[in-house]
Amino acid sequence: MSLPHVSYLAVLVSGIVIFLLGGVWYSKALFARPWVALMGKSEEEMKANAGPMPVNLLLAFLCGLVAAYVLAALMNHHDPVTVARGAKLGAVVWLGFTATSSLATAVFSSIPKRLWLINAGYNLVSYVLAGMILAYWPW
Repeated sequence: MSLPHVSYLAVLVSGIVIFLLGGVWYSKALFARPWVALMGKSEEEMKANAGPMPVNLLLAFLCGLVAAYVLAALMNHHDPVTVARGAKLGAVVWLGFTATSSLATAVFSSIPKRLWLINAGYNLVSYVLAGMILAYWPW
């Protein structure tokens, strides 16, 4: 099996953007307070159960990197590559895979709709931004 041709620098930048967006999205400036409240735990409980923060941050970064790589590989099949088409592909990938699977899980896990919206919104913005970066970046 051969790996698809992608711009690894664009994938890296997209992964960094996804990671940084997560930091902003779940910060006190945006959704930290409602997210924590909807989780049904205190901040202290969440910190106690979170595990080692460096490992969690590394895992979050790697997840964004993998998502960016797969999105870049899919983009190879959608010529011509434009920033608008990259944004649309990101939104379609979110809708087809992330939104649907996470919503089904949320429904059966009794996760509050607002919590799902916060998490799914982060994923939508992540994929759209990554799609735009990957489309814009010179191959």
